[in-house]
Amino acid sequence: MTDSPHDAADAIAAALFRLRGRRGAGPHGHQHPHGRGPHGPHGRRGMGPWAADRSGAPAVIRMLEALATASAPLGVSDLAAAVGVDQPRASRLVQQGVDRGWVRREADPDDARRTRIALTDDGARTFRGMRGERREALARALAAFTDDESAELARLLTKLADNWGA
Repeated sequence: MTDSPHDAADAIAAALFRLRGRRGAGPHGHQHPHGRGPHGPHGRRGMGPWAADRSGAPAVIRMLEALATASAPLGVSDLAAAVGVDQPRASRLVQQGVDRGWVRREADPDDARRTRIALTDDGARTFRGMRGERREALARALAAFTDDESAELARLLTKLADNWGA
């Protein structure tokens, strides 16, 4: 269990991140093409103002989160796996991030033929803003929960994320 409601919210957010990028069957048992969900190709309802350009915001957010939480820059294949998209889509996400100044490409010191992707300072600031909006939304949603219910939700979502696809 977690020690405080804040810890529960962090655990819930982490579990949701781990689950979000994973492709699964749609509501009628069939796969959405390219991981697209019931709200169309550009994301979910209730996204913040930073998503107003409708350019695949959920995947961009997952990319920024994956880079922000990684211990080192990621290769495109590793980034694709972390975000839950195929490699061509990950390459397009990286280009969007480069165009916005949120990520940069750098040479892999172990293999000059490979490129690694790193978060820029602007990308880190942008992600912190997105994370703050998400935490506020999560805090509002959890306000109706008791501390024990929040902790139990965190435990169950973490268990689900740990066992997804196992």
